[in-house]
Amino acid sequence: MKMGAALMRQESPSFMAGSSQAGKVKCIYIDPPYNTGNEGWVYNDNTNSPEIRSWLGKVVGKEAEDLSRHDKWLCMMYPRLALLREFLTEDGVIFVSIDDVEVGHLRLLMDEIFKPSNFIANIIWQKKYSPQNDALFYSAMHDHILSYAKDIRKCSRNLIPRTDKQDKAYKNPGNDQRGDWKASDLTRAEHRDRDFYGIVTPSGKTVYPAKGRSWSRPPEEIDRLRNDNRLWFGKNGDAIPSLKRFLSEVKQGVVPTTIWMRDEVGDNQEAKQEVKTLNPEAIFSTPKPTRLIQRILQIATDKDSLVLDSFAGSGTTGHAVLAQNKEDGGNRRFITIEMDESICQNITAQRLTRVIEGTEKIESLGSGFRFCTLSAPLFDELGHIRRGVTYAELAAHVFFTETGSPIPAPATTPKLGVYDGKAVYLLFNGILGDKRPEGGNILTPEVLKSLPAHKGVKVIYGESCALPDARLRRDNIVFKQVPYHVQVS
Repeated sequence: MKMGAALMRQESPSFMAGSSQAGKVKCIYIDPPYNTGNEGWVYNDNTNSPEIRSWLGKVVGKEAEDLSRHDKWLCMMYPRLALLREFLTEDGVIFVSIDDVEVGHLRLLMDEIFKPSNFIANIIWQKKYSPQNDALFYSAMHDHILSYAKDIRKCSRNLIPRTDKQDKAYKNPGNDQRGDWKASDLTRAEHRDRDFYGIVTPSGKTVYPAKGRSWSRPPEEIDRLRNDNRLWFGKNGDAIPSLKRFLSEVKQGVVPTTIWMRDEVGDNQEAKQEVKTLNPEAIFSTPKPTRLIQRILQIATDKDSLVLDSFAGSGTTGHAVLAQNKEDGGNRRFITIEMDESICQNITAQRLTRVIEGTEKIESLGSGFRFCTLSAPLFDELGHIRRGVTYAELAAHVFFTETGSPIPAPATTPKLGVYDGKAVYLLFNGILGDKRPEGGNILTPEVLKSLPAHKGVKVIYGESCALPDARLRRDNIVFKQVPYHVQVS
């Protein structure tokens, strides 16, 4: 699969070309095409881009013109999501932005790839402030962000930072030496006889829970709280008591919710203004606000996590990583990938350069990134190995798909390397000296004799196999056919 260009944060030698990030990415965020059928998007849903057309063929037209557009969108998304899953750490998480049109299809697709048990949340993001008065039925004010874990049993989330607005809810009437506090209800929404009793207020008045409710604490706990001055009976000392929760004792963060409002994480208008401020000539109608991606980073990453975005677009994810690092002193690294070369060079790379170096209107975020152009795809539109692919290129891909690790050294023999006790071999392109197209690409008894020896399991990729199953079992051989098994490994 071709993915144009990659922008990488320069923090680690592991970012050198050819290195593997499989199993190392803590957080993935993608904002794929929404399959609206609109022609005016920079990320063209109708795939007028030559790169996409050559890979996928004729896809995703307007619904009135192509009744299979949803099938084709899913065919575009499936291999990408399946590949992205392999990049996640065992405790990693993926977030995918989508709208109401495809959220149902995407949910089923992600259930298939990540399993329903690894579903975390469907986050609702308020993307607009003002309703669209010319909307046919309803003005769409939100998008969805679907979140899945690679393995929810190993996954955890962070608290999000408290806001000034949340802290301002804490006051200190009575000047308690422990500082600001907020009143919390001491009753529960059900009647229990054992927890329905009278409490004598400082004014001498006896108070009870409201009808249908009861105290949430037993009498001895109420007495303990009273003695510790943790009950508030109102300024006149005659009200139903509340529990004093001190700001100094609450968690230094709050549990994230599934509704994210624009005043907390930004909206589409804010996102467009960010792009315009950094590059007045950039035309990008569908960016996401930096604060939205920062919220994801706050929840799902550690300070040294690796973050991946394979639909880089305007570069919001890279910008958000740099901004979050500046905010909390982190050293997160990022990989962002953009298929459209023009967007990558003229929008994405320029945005990252300007936020790193700073402008008159934007404070410098520091650090840096490396710009890499990815090689041509290995396979053509029909799934065949593309003409001109070298042995070394295919060998590197075969070894990685088989083992999840980069090839030890550029391949010059049929034996690509040994990983975890098994040797990986590739018969392709006349590697055995026979330069005919079919020469040495078929596993025959003669070819097997000529291969470099290995005592353990031998995984051999080739065009076809002429050895019987009994011989394969006897010689500890697993045969995989090229190109089919190369694409699905």
